[in-house]
Amino acid sequence: MNPLSIPRCALGLISLVLAGCASTKDAVLPQDGPTMKAIYEGHVQAMAAQDPQAIRAGLGNRRIHPGAIDLQGYTREAFNEIEVLFPRLPNPTLVMYVFPHLAGETHAPVPGYATAFPMYEQVEYALPGEVPARPASRNP
Repeated sequence: MNPLSIPRCALGLISLVLAGCASTKDAVLPQDGPTMKAIYEGHVQAMAAQDPQAIRAGLGNRRIHPGAIDLQGYTREAFNEIEVLFPRLPNPTLVMYVFPHLAGETHAPVPGYATAFPMYEQVEYALPGEVPARPASRNP
């Protein structure tokens, strides 16, 4: 490696960092755009309906009942969407018994105890279609 390449790389990195700090929030994120309320109202007007019931009419003839029981099996939620698409792979919990022993330079007695830990360090998820689909349940 050339002895001048390390200082050149360091100088280039420092100049990139300083150039990034020279910009302002207004230059990166312009503040003169429409508000979220204006975007929403423009969308509703583009649908030619001011009444939410008129918008719902485009969904079909299905009656809307109060309460979540009517929609429980059909509603997509973050929980059942992730659970169904990316199921967790099995990661069994291992239980290890540590026998009584003497610890440290002072040989302090440590009583026996049991500890539990997962077999794998991190939780792994299956790709869609990699394992058979299981019905989503709220109890892990």
